[in-house]
Amino acid sequence: MIVRIMGEGQVEVADSHFAELNRLDDELLAEMEGGDEEGFRRTLGALLDAVRRLGTPLPDDALEPSELILPGGDAALAEVREMLSDDGLIPG
Repeated sequence: MIVRIMGEGQVEVADSHFAELNRLDDELLAEMEGGDEEGFRRTLGALLDAVRRLGTPLPDDALEPSELILPGGDAALAEVREMLSDDGLIPG
């Protein structure tokens, strides 16, 4: 799956890693619903770090369709809330 991190670029992440990413996404959703700004910051950073660690960056000149778009690490809680679906940032 091709994942875009806003402001950074695209990363290809194997489907086998999505259990870990979904766990972090669930934590992020709970922290957002609870208004836990500190927890939100920590978990958003952990989610983005996991995508970077588990994925393979695509070249800057490659423009593949992104199947998933994640906010940058400096995104505000309200901004991320607008990006959410019922499943969180990551479907499933």
